[in-house]
Amino acid sequence: MPLVKTGLERFLKSPPSWIFGYRLGLLSNAASVNNNFQHARKLIDMRFTGQLKALYSPQHGFFSEKQDNMIESKNIVDPILKIPVFSLYGNTRIPTREMFEPIDVLIIDLQDVGTRVYTYIYTMSYCLEAAKKFKKKVLVLDRPNPISGSATEGNCLSTEFTSFVGRYPIPMRHGLTIGELSLLFNNHYKIGCDLEVVPMKGWKRAMYFDETNLPWVPPSPNLPRPESAMVYPGQVLWEGTNVSEGRGTSQPFELFGAPFIDTEKIISALGKDKIPGIVLRPAAFEPTSNKWNKSLCKGFQIHITDRYKFKPYTTSLRLIQAVIKTHKKSFRWKNPPYEYEFKKMPIDLLIGSKKIRQSIEQFNALDEISESWFKDTNEFIKSSSSFHLYK
Repeated sequence: MPLVKTGLERFLKSPPSWIFGYRLGLLSNAASVNNNFQHARKLIDMRFTGQLKALYSPQHGFFSEKQDNMIESKNIVDPILKIPVFSLYGNTRIPTREMFEPIDVLIIDLQDVGTRVYTYIYTMSYCLEAAKKFKKKVLVLDRPNPISGSATEGNCLSTEFTSFVGRYPIPMRHGLTIGELSLLFNNHYKIGCDLEVVPMKGWKRAMYFDETNLPWVPPSPNLPRPESAMVYPGQVLWEGTNVSEGRGTSQPFELFGAPFIDTEKIISALGKDKIPGIVLRPAAFEPTSNKWNKSLCKGFQIHITDRYKFKPYTTSLRLIQAVIKTHKKSFRWKNPPYEYEFKKMPIDLLIGSKKIRQSIEQFNALDEISESWFKDTNEFIKSSSSFHLYK
């Protein structure tokens, strides 16, 4: 039996008395399941007969079928419940009045992955803003942060790089659950909608996903395993380069490389000091889609050996710096557009700072670079702790 009961399961077992009689909407996707893999929309429809009136989908679609960034999904009719599914990653990313017209209460049940650039949390933030505007109530059903709530890493987003991969000045690895984030967005950043959170039972901040005994359903196509989520806070940075982040393989984000990579040169550039918590295993792969489609890429697979010592963000910054140093003529930063931003460099949007990208290019020491974000990140840890729901 799972050690953790999600907000969904607690909500279904003991719903608030006020919810009966209201028209309900549900923002969810394929990962919104209970511990028996039953989907939230079916369970909510059975529990509140006739009340579920509309569904809403984030990036990658309601069935988590869309593979990449800026691949939009259309509004559809759910094949089972025969109710509308409104795409919040299509013609608009902001809910319209028409989308919220069928409902009184929006239920949000999404599996976040603990990383600033994962867009589901910003879809949630737009929903909070729309709920405030259109006088709707929001109920967030909490789920685990799969990479634990006891570690925070990286610089806070600089507001000049606000985008759909970063709306608020939070660190890359934020250490909060989606329920805690909803409270932070709503209260600290003053959205001010009518919001309630149904907490989990049994989750502790130090837990990684495999310690919850909950089933892992990929929240998006390129996070097939909990290990994918663990490397994601750093490995997502390769999206801002011409190096493959492993999309189009069976191990996205764990694998990275390009046809021009010389693995021996990379190992030499990294020096004798091993990167804490991982083994870099030289690997070759041919992506079936995305960057370097059907081309032989040489690079590495990241094998996590100690997740408590592993720092995904600083690790990937160090790896990017090593690739730049050894492959100056071949390495390139990716050009816009990226997530609907058509002018700013994708890597600056991902890092959330132009200065850190420039420090990497100038081969400044990683210790020096990480010191630059120490104060802001510590302040975030202090301010966000007031929204913690779990010890």
